[in-house]
Amino acid sequence: MKKIGFLSFGHWSPDRGSATRSAQDTLLQSIDLAIAAEELGADGAYFRVHHFARQLGSPFPLLAAVGTRTRTIEIGTAVIDMRYENPLYMAEDAGSADLISGGRLQLGISRGSPEQVIDGWRHFGYQPAEGESDADMARRHAEVFLNVIQGHGFAEPNPRPMFPNPPGMLRLEPYSPGLRDRIWWGAGSNATARWAAQMGMNLQSSTLKDDENGKPFHVQQAEQIRAYREAWAEVGHERQPRVSVSRSIFPLMNDMDRMYFGRGGKEQDQVGFIEQTRSIFGRGYAAEPDKLIEELRTDEGIAEADTLLLTVPNQLGVDYNAHVLESILKHVAPALGWR
Repeated sequence: MKKIGFLSFGHWSPDRGSATRSAQDTLLQSIDLAIAAEELGADGAYFRVHHFARQLGSPFPLLAAVGTRTRTIEIGTAVIDMRYENPLYMAEDAGSADLISGGRLQLGISRGSPEQVIDGWRHFGYQPAEGESDADMARRHAEVFLNVIQGHGFAEPNPRPMFPNPPGMLRLEPYSPGLRDRIWWGAGSNATARWAAQMGMNLQSSTLKDDENGKPFHVQQAEQIRAYREAWAEVGHERQPRVSVSRSIFPLMNDMDRMYFGRGGKEQDQVGFIEQTRSIFGRGYAAEPDKLIEELRTDEGIAEADTLLLTVPNQLGVDYNAHVLESILKHVAPALGWR
């Protein structure tokens, strides 16, 4: 059994063919798609975070809004770029959104990805400390965030406060119990996956990672997941971790599906360089359900994960994306033992 959710990058564009012409369109349709996904029996509604782009940015207002309109579906990010974050303010936002949703937040964070602007985090007021890289800064921000959401007091109270304080050192409020166990790290390499395990975070592995040995993407991803689980066991954490992978999967059920995705072109992994690092991009899947099931049986990365995030073309609108999710949940997932 796998948890299956969607992952939206939240694009909008004024182009004629786009169902999301504005930021408002994208935000409101994101809420509607989460509601539709819950009604279809999906397990998660996840959103990507990018800055300086016509995509979803600050996630917490959206997460809180989805939390008020749904009841059971997990609500998450994949991922928040920690180079841009004030970890204490983020802890307050995350605690609020988690309490509003009744403890359904699944928060994916990471070092981030290539950006629309040069060193965009500097515009947000952050810069690496001496001797740090921007990736080091992101991990430092993540460690602070993980520490403060545990609910321990660390700030000395004012002896003459405006309102009475509880005894002892003060923690950030609102505190949401259990949130610490629902933080995920988006790892792009085996080393950062092991670091995530050591830090007690769940693992998110997308369709992009460092090309560490030249093997097919899904094989490298499976190796990354196994390395993560080995590191988790070595540390001796008490709970069992969760692991998600993301995929582009489109069952060709009708002429519209074939028009959008039936032309092929993404059936092979792609290799390229991102910031001087050789990277591998995983293939997409688009076929009639029987063929799709056969192809997905051989995907070792999916087999290793307990959670599958389906990337959706949000600019095609809520109804079409709900159709894609329903097609996978009804015609693909059961045959693979995911349901």
